[in-house]
Amino acid sequence: MFNRMRHYTYYFLALVGLLCLAACGGKRQKAERIISVTIEPQRYFAERIAGEHFAIHCVVPAGQSPETYDPTPQQMVQIGESEAYLRIGSIGFELAWMEAIKQNNPHLQIFDLSEGMPLLKGEEEEAEEGHEHEHAHAHDHAPEAATEAEHHHHHHGGVDPHIWSSIHGARIVAQNTLAALQALDPANADTYTANYQQVVALIDSTEAVINTLLKPLAHRSFIIYHPALTYMAAEYELEQLCIEMDGKEPSPAQLKSLVETAQAHHTKVVFVQQEFDQKNAELIAKETGCQLTPINPLAYDWSREMIRIAKALADGEVD
Repeated sequence: MFNRMRHYTYYFLALVGLLCLAACGGKRQKAERIISVTIEPQRYFAERIAGEHFAIHCVVPAGQSPETYDPTPQQMVQIGESEAYLRIGSIGFELAWMEAIKQNNPHLQIFDLSEGMPLLKGEEEEAEEGHEHEHAHAHDHAPEAATEAEHHHHHHGGVDPHIWSSIHGARIVAQNTLAALQALDPANADTYTANYQQVVALIDSTEAVINTLLKPLAHRSFIIYHPALTYMAAEYELEQLCIEMDGKEPSPAQLKSLVETAQAHHTKVVFVQQEFDQKNAELIAKETGCQLTPINPLAYDWSREMIRIAKALADGEVD
C-alpha cells in the first residue's frame, strides 16, 4: 500500500511538473547533460570532478532535511531528464523515493557513492543493543549493508548514512563519483581523473588542518541534536552524544541523563543544525555551560564546513 501511494504521488508530481513547464512556454535549447544528486556536499565533489561536461542537479535544497524532504514536481521532471542519479547511500529521501524514481525512469543509471565504505550502525540499532548513549567509536560498530525501507522519517535501514562527514567518507564519495563519470563519459575519462586528483589534494589538505586542530583535544566528547557526525567521531576518537533518538524528541529523563553524561565527560560544545529544533540543545547548553555552536554538515562547501566543525571543537577547549 505504501509503495503504491508513493507511485501515485510520483506520477502526480511528474504530471504537474510537465504541465508547469509547458505553461512556461519555453523550449529548451540543446539539452545539457544532467546528473542528479541528493545533497549539496555531493554536488561539491561532483562539480569539481565533472567540470563543464555535466550539470549537477541537487534535489534536496539548502536548509531542508534530506531525512524528510519530498521533491517538487519540477524536481521530478529534472530527475527524469538526468542521465544518472548519484545516491549517497541510505538517507531518508532515497529510502522513500529511490524505488519510484528507478521504476519511472528506466533510462536512469543509478550509482551508489557509499559503495566500499564501511558503514556504521544507525542510532536506532545502537539503542536496541543496549547502549546508554549514541557512541561513535569505530570499534563499537560493524559494517552493515544499507537496505531499502518503506519508512520515511529518520529510518536508515540499520546504518548511519552521513558518510560525507569524514575524511575517509569524502575519499570514497570522490572515488565513486570519478568511477560514475568515467562510466557515463569514457571519452573524457582523463579529464575526470585530473580533476579528481585535485579533489584528492583538497581532501588531504583539509585532513591536515583537522588533524592539527583535533590532536591536542583533552575532552573528546560533544553534544549534537541529530547524529550527523558519527563518521567524523569514529575517525578522530570523539564521542558523539545525541539529543535526538531515531527522529524523536528526548524525554525529560533522557535529557537529564544526557546532561549528567556531558558533565561527567567535561563536554564543551553543543552543536545545533538549522534543519532541527534548537530548544532542547539550548536547554542542555545552559545546564552544562557548553558553547552552543551552529553547524551545517549539509553545506555545499565541504572542506570549509569540516574545518569549521573541527575549529569549534578545538575552541571549546578554551575555558
